[in-house]
Amino acid sequence: MTYADAYSADRSLKGKIRRRVVRLAHRRPMGVDPGRPMVSFTFDDAPATAAIVGAHALESRGVRGTYYVAAGLAGALEPMGVCAEAADYQRLNAAGHEIACHTYSHLDCGQATGARASADVDANAETLRAWGAPAPVTFAYPYGDVGFGPKQALGGRFKLLRALHHGVMVKGSDLNQAPAVGIEGPGGEALARRWISIAHQRRAWLILYTHDVREDPSPWGCTPEALGRLIDAALAEGFEVTPVAEAARKLAL
Repeated sequence: MTYADAYSADRSLKGKIRRRVVRLAHRRPMGVDPGRPMVSFTFDDAPATAAIVGAHALESRGVRGTYYVAAGLAGALEPMGVCAEAADYQRLNAAGHEIACHTYSHLDCGQATGARASADVDANAETLRAWGAPAPVTFAYPYGDVGFGPKQALGGRFKLLRALHHGVMVKGSDLNQAPAVGIEGPGGEALARRWISIAHQRRAWLILYTHDVREDPSPWGCTPEALGRLIDAALAEGFEVTPVAEAARKLAL
């Protein structure tokens, strides 16, 4: 499978307008300010390299991350590489990483109905439980996209639902469509560093995401060195590095 084969969410003007307007609907504002700089490193889908190399980068520094798993992709060859399987997620869970929820089939929630999105999430959560993971506490919209129906249907189901528009989590941020910043492509590390600086200045919670972690990453991934430098930078700046669910628990979300 090549990068050209990868599905893309609606990039039309209509799609861009919908994404903007949906951010105004079905909001669930965060009721507290973090009060200190926090950062969560998250991995979407997740490629086997994220489950192995990405996990090592975190574990070797004494911290843990969040894996947004689309269980239907387990073992499949995707544009960002072969996806992790049940045994990988069992190891990650035992090591203290958060096993969190995507949709089972990597369903585009920007195009689906609320009922279809709910059913796909149900299938994903059930599979994760069958693999021995606890019931997922947080969720990420595949492709970062969501329509009105899925946002309303899924909004109250998780402590936090992550999207992809840039920003940090502060009092008033939408827990049903939370901002995040990607560590993706040649400029991903520099972008993440800028947002680490912003989060430090604002004493805010930053959620970072990537996909594969390898020496020759896909356009949606990063190198092990880049990931390691970002973790080190956050720790050096005094950030609390924590999985998304643990941050939500500490903030009583």
